[in-house]
Amino acid sequence: MPQLFSTSRFPSPFSTAFPTRDSVVAALRAAGCVFAEDEAELLLDATRTAEELTVLVDRRVTGLPLELVLGWAEFRGLRIAVAPGVFVPRRRTEFLVTEALAQAPDAAVVVDLCCGSGAVGAALAAALDRPEVHAADVDPAAVRCARGNLADAGGRVYAGDLFAPLPAALRGRVDVLAANVPYVPTGEVALLPAEARDHEPLVALDGGTDGLEVLRRVATEAPRWLAPGGCLLVETSERQAPAAVEAFTRAGLTPRLAVCEELYAHVVIGVRE
Repeated sequence: MPQLFSTSRFPSPFSTAFPTRDSVVAALRAAGCVFAEDEAELLLDATRTAEELTVLVDRRVTGLPLELVLGWAEFRGLRIAVAPGVFVPRRRTEFLVTEALAQAPDAAVVVDLCCGSGAVGAALAAALDRPEVHAADVDPAAVRCARGNLADAGGRVYAGDLFAPLPAALRGRVDVLAANVPYVPTGEVALLPAEARDHEPLVALDGGTDGLEVLRRVATEAPRWLAPGGCLLVETSERQAPAAVEAFTRAGLTPRLAVCEELYAHVVIGVRE
């Protein structure tokens, strides 16, 4: 794919001629960026010199996700730092946070499992009254990223598989357990958009044969960690939702399915009665 600003157009990287908004939009649109105008505004706002803008737009037109180009993703009004190799938070996952706050508006202890960048934990911390926040992920890159994003909230982030690294003292105390587990069936990972397939860790995408293997593991163990009345929230697909609800029921949780048509988001909420 051609670079945006070739040396023939800008012979010196220190040229005083700043690329115009229209030229940036045209380059992004030619590269297939659907929201070229919005992306151009963000890239222009993020740079001070023509050289900086050239570097960022070249990265974008060669296929790097916009969030990784900028170094952050917006999530419920927060700027969440992201880094190469870390799952980028999706806008539809904001609905999971909305449902968590509706279910447990006074939550004092929050756990963000499969936390990735820590976006869910950070959003819950921002909306609640100084909760105790814990997060965990099996990917070391995600753990490093989440520690930065949860630092202001005093969040503690652990490296390990699901519940294994969490402090035993959390058992029976968790009011909100948010688990943004991978739920893409193994056979469908190759069908994902290139931005996800090529730039995000497989462990954050692949949910096993039917996409629900990690979800079932989380649901099975969740009641041991939830406080009475505490809730587990997991995002899934429309197709998988009935099986996910059944998994919650088998684990002894009282489930319900919440759907947001606008975001095409499906969240299963399970309460420990």
